[in-house]
Amino acid sequence: MDLKSFSPSSVSTSEVAHVARSYSPLISSLRHKVGVKFSTHFKCRRGLFLRTYSGADNAYLTNKAVVSSVGQDNFAAETSSRRINGTDGSTSSFYHRNLRLLNAFDDEYGGVVIDSDRIPSNPYTFASLLPLSLFQWKKMGKKGIWLKLPLEQSDLVPIAVKEGFQYHHAEPGYVMLTYWIPEGPSMLPANASHQVGVGGFVINDKNEVLVVQEKHCSPATLGLWKIPTGFILEAEEIYTGAVREVKEETGIDTEFIEVIAFRHAHNVAFEKSDLFFICMLRPLSSKIIVDDLEIEAAKWMPLVEFVEQPLIQEDSMFKKIVDIFIARLGKRYCGLSTHQVVSKFDGMVSSLYYNVIDNEDNCVGE
Repeated sequence: MDLKSFSPSSVSTSEVAHVARSYSPLISSLRHKVGVKFSTHFKCRRGLFLRTYSGADNAYLTNKAVVSSVGQDNFAAETSSRRINGTDGSTSSFYHRNLRLLNAFDDEYGGVVIDSDRIPSNPYTFASLLPLSLFQWKKMGKKGIWLKLPLEQSDLVPIAVKEGFQYHHAEPGYVMLTYWIPEGPSMLPANASHQVGVGGFVINDKNEVLVVQEKHCSPATLGLWKIPTGFILEAEEIYTGAVREVKEETGIDTEFIEVIAFRHAHNVAFEKSDLFFICMLRPLSSKIIVDDLEIEAAKWMPLVEFVEQPLIQEDSMFKKIVDIFIARLGKRYCGLSTHQVVSKFDGMVSSLYYNVIDNEDNCVGE
């Protein structure tokens, strides 16, 4: 995604006053939570000292930016004096020529990505900048706002949530939040909906299948000899994930031949959907080295003995997978082999899985 720099924009006096009124409940609550003092006359940061001069003729309110309190958070205000009428008939001066917003970038979909590397570390500064930034982005017609908060800045999450941000997803090092500006349902893409698993069907020249018994399994599968399985990693191909899982659990080196089938299930872990790809692999070694963390035992089991296991025979899905595998061995079925292709839409190399049979009715994956 190509991003262009988002330049801070000017915010007028009336806009600042509007935002201050709109977010005064939040600022009031922050006063107690983060121990920051506020002016009793204006809901402003204490870092912008407000000094009022009262008199018979005029009263002036002078704004001074205190660099020491906000410089590290890249928050600055250029100010000049302008006389305005006070509520008591006196006049005051309070004019912002330029107020810096949160550092951000435009995305290609009319939205904004807040720069996670330049988010203020001070919760109060962040709470001051966020509503002003949202107000300005609304004026500019922006749509979706993306806010990625690193783990060390998780104390800013409640502030963002109070402003209307919603959780999108979380990883070990950060939490991602979003804000949809236009009226109506959010058009931002949802969090990932699926997890992807792989299984390695490995058979040697003795017609033996590589099988394992897991240390941690459900009571329903206790005692079952099964093929090595696991989840693929982020940015990992299906075929390389299958080879890796077999190596990790059994120590056996393999090469990928085909995807012979895949299963699609729903409401599995964390209410996510699940894709499980069964891959046919060719063994390149024979000595088994068991992974003591996950695997109780591993061995080469005769195919007939593997198929005759009661749990295989009683489960329609397991039995169907075995039938497909046996058909593949008998060359009555061809799975999906992988081919590397480049799309002009994104210029990226992708793996396309499809079935090809040569002139001798053999699968190209052999």
